[in-house]
Parts: sequence; C-alpha cells; structure tokens
Amino acid sequence: MPTRRPFRITTTRLVIRPLDRADITEFVRYRNIDEIVKFQEWALPYTRDLAHALLDGLETTNGPATDEWVQLAIADADDRLVGDLAVWLDTDAALAMIGYTLAPEQQGRGYATEAVGALVDWLVAKGVHRIAATLDPNNLPSARVLERCGFRYTGTARSAALVRGRWEDDARFEILATERRAWRAVKPVKRVELVEITAANVRAVLELDRAFSQRQFVSSVAQSYGDALVEHLHDGVPIMPWYRAVYGDGQPIGFVMVAEPASNAPHPYVWRFLVDWRHQRRGAGARAMRAVAAHWAALGATHVDLSCVAGVPGTPEGFYRRLGFEPTGVIEGGETEFRAPIDRLR
Repeated sequence: MPTRRPFRITTTRLVIRPLDRADITEFVRYRNIDEIVKFQEWALPYTRDLAHALLDGLETTNGPATDEWVQLAIADADDRLVGDLAVWLDTDAALAMIGYTLAPEQQGRGYATEAVGALVDWLVAKGVHRIAATLDPNNLPSARVLERCGFRYTGTARSAALVRGRWEDDARFEILATERRAWRAVKPVKRVELVEITAANVRAVLELDRAFSQRQFVSSVAQSYGDALVEHLHDGVPIMPWYRAVYGDGQPIGFVMVAEPASNAPHPYVWRFLVDWRHQRRGAGARAMRAVAAHWAALGATHVDLSCVAGVPGTPEGFYRRLGFEPTGVIEGGETEFRAPIDRLR
C-alpha cells in the first residue's frame, strides 16, 4: 500500500503539522501555565499521560478528519513547538470548528494570526463552507487573532460553556469561504472623504461597527449619535458636535465626531472615531484623520486633541501615537488626553 503524504502546511515562518511525541514536553509545559489555562477548559493539571492519550487517539489521522477533533502542532523554522491548533470537521467536511493556543513566550509575534490564517485557507481550499470558533469574551488577544483573519463576531451565548465546574459565557465567531476569499482580496484604501450624513446614507453608517475586541475602548456609531443629540457641557460650556461619515473609495467605512473649538477648549477635539472592522488595517484610519486635520486647518485650527484609554493592550493609543499625537499630561475619566500639531497630521 502507498504511504500517505504527511500533512503539512507551511507559511512564511511556520510549519503546521500533526502533533508528535517529541512535542509532548513543551505541549504539557505551556498547558499548565496560569495565563494560558484561564481561558481554556482542558483538565488540570495537564499531565504527560493525558498528552500521550491524546496522541494515541490521533494515530490513525493525518491532518483534519471528519467528525473528530484533531490536534496540530505549530512549529517554527527549526521545527520547535510554539503552539498548537485544534480542528473539527462535520461528517460532510463542510463545516469546521477551530481552536488555537500559543506558548506565552511566543505571543506578540503574529504567529497565531499566521497559523490560523493558513489553516483557514487550507480548509477553504478543501471545500469547507463555514469555519467557526468560540472563546471566552475576556480573551481579547484571541479575539484579535480571529478579527485579523476576517472572522465575524456573531454574538455571545450567556452561561454556555461549563469550564471546570463553572458556567462561562461563550463569544462566537465565524467566517464563510466566500468571506475569506474576499478578505484576502481586499486592497488598501486609496481615497478617503468626509461625507455629510443624510437620510440617504444614515442607515449604512449606523451599520458600521468596531471589532469585538475594541468594544470597551471605542463607542458605536449609535452611541455617538446619542451623545450628539443630548446636550453635553464642558466646564459649563455646551459642546457642539460636528460629525461626518468616513467614505473609502466611494463607500461608508467609518465615522468621526469632533467637538468644535470653544472658549474654554480652543482646539477641535476628536470625540469619537471609528473605522468599521472590515476596513481596518488598510490605511483608512490614518487617511481619515488627515482629512479631519485638513478640514479644521482650513478653519484656522493649529492643533487637534483627543483622549483614549492608555497603557492597556488593544486600545487605539498606538495608532494615535504613530500619527504624531502626544500625551498632554491630563487624565480625565480614565482616559489620557493627547494632542498633535495640525500640520503634523496633514
């Protein structure tokens, strides 16, 4: 009988292959680290015997198989284990579920996004129609991995996962094969405009949304509309909102709302800023902020102010700093104020 070709997916930096006995020491090590297990549901302590039993159950498989969970290794260029993937296929190999874990020392390098993206592409190429993943809603780094691969957040099932005797919420994500192909084909935004919101486009603008992982840091369009409709005071002076839809290459992709300069606040203040999750990482955000700066520079502004949560992973702080915003030293309501000379933004 001919031997089966070993399952193997290669990326720029990684190899995805079946988990091997030689991986067990590292596999067991990171499966017992507190920062890893707090969002996972395997038995603790995770022992070598459990790892061997897992591999015993995979002896007849050579990659993803129908109606069973298969564990795959994520290895670096030297074939050292850096993490693992899990994949399940239904009996028709049309629907898939995936999971992923990365050793703490290997995180922050983009390995998880690279590995998950490669696995999703392999599944799509094999004819899988829909791929889903679930995670603890508090596991925002894991959510960012899915978002960077084009997964759509579909909702959180309350008290849906029994984890070590406790019922936990379950955030759910999915991507269709057609959506993955479209995601990979997306091009950088070439033209950004600030467009007045009217009856003709208001519903499309309302449908724009931030990524799931950004929800605690970025307000929705609807929340911003609500703030615009109700009078807000700053040191007793009414805040006057100016807002526009952000259009990229002719379609609505974001929203910006600015507090107009006032006697007690001489600089335009970016009160709300959102780029739809489907259009992020394409250069649209930076172009939109330049358009905002150009608008207010034409009206005589010299600086632009804003504030955001700082010093916490996942906040917009890094984006604003890269544009040239610097902290002013003012912290109010848990947010740090930033300011940039308007010429730097243009």
